[in-house]
Amino acid sequence: MSDETTQIIAGDTLAAASEEYPSARKGWLGRRKRPRKGSFCFTHCENCGTSLRGSYCSACGQAAIDYRRSFRHVIADVLDSFLNWDSKFIATIGWLIVRPWHLTNNFLAGRRVRYLHPLRLYLLASILFFFAVTYLTKSVHVNSPLSPEARAQIEEQLKREDLPPKARARMEKQLKRESLPPEAATKVEEALNREGLPPEARAEMEKALKKAPGDDDSPLLKFDKPPTDPVGKWFQARAKAKLGEHGTNLQLFLVALFSNLPYMMLCCIPLFAFVLKVLYIRRHIFYIDHLVYALHIHTFAYVAIMLIVAATIGLNRAIPGAMAGWIIGLLWFAFALQIFLSIRRVYRQGWFFSIFKFFVGGFAYLIVLTMALAITFFITLALP
Repeated sequence: MSDETTQIIAGDTLAAASEEYPSARKGWLGRRKRPRKGSFCFTHCENCGTSLRGSYCSACGQAAIDYRRSFRHVIADVLDSFLNWDSKFIATIGWLIVRPWHLTNNFLAGRRVRYLHPLRLYLLASILFFFAVTYLTKSVHVNSPLSPEARAQIEEQLKREDLPPKARARMEKQLKRESLPPEAATKVEEALNREGLPPEARAEMEKALKKAPGDDDSPLLKFDKPPTDPVGKWFQARAKAKLGEHGTNLQLFLVALFSNLPYMMLCCIPLFAFVLKVLYIRRHIFYIDHLVYALHIHTFAYVAIMLIVAATIGLNRAIPGAMAGWIIGLLWFAFALQIFLSIRRVYRQGWFFSIFKFFVGGFAYLIVLTMALAITFFITLALP
């Protein structure tokens, strides 16, 4: 780069600095006023020194952006670059829910500037979807029985006279409820509080609450005799280490398993595109076209499932009963119908071939997902 070009770029930098940090203009209490937005722009590229005719360099493609600004402007640029929170984002989400095939057809036709990139859209939906799945997994209570050692420690603590009342009540409740599911234990306790309960029924209910593990209830997991083959021994040892002797660590294992599912699904998308390539091999469609459709349809699945689950929770609270069940069933039917219509509108075949390939492709992809889930399960089990 010549000395003259270097001097021009240096002059642009000094001018930007003077605009960002003016020395003479001050407001109340000696605070500097903010510079006017758009009061300065580069005339030459900072990377190669080429004269600029727009927001990007025509030689190297670098954006003419001055990053020596306030932290608020930098964060706004990052969010705009990753999410594009403008009409583009809103239009993409709207078409994704109403007509997911519209995004694929427009992208393949070259009309791409109006919508988010398929990979960026998929990553955003995937992060939200699996975050919600992990949150729901952590919030679900798994009723696992106490081990004999833990039960003995709790009973030993209850014998102490200096035990605080709240801690004593919590331990007694844990001992009572661990042998029954939470819903059943709650109903039994409510029945015991009723007046006029026959003594025989009261005695049976109290016995059910105080029942120790191993009397009638079986643990969540029960390991049989140790296998003789090396693979079986390794699998049982890893299962006991990860899940616990009686399934006490099942919830933690499920959280670890679901944390690996995003990587599994990201690997399954190219396989789904390969299934489509085989189904439409006589159409001579490029593999990248199938991959774009695979990204869009998986993104639609994530968003639709989140909306249906949210609607299910709301309907069960607002109008529980048969009406809520019918509405939820219609939502799932509309979900499957949208996927079928997207296949027909993207690949433009008749009803018979579209229905046939919808079921054949769905069955083949179900096998792929089952194998991928099994591999993910064994990887999660093998990891320390």
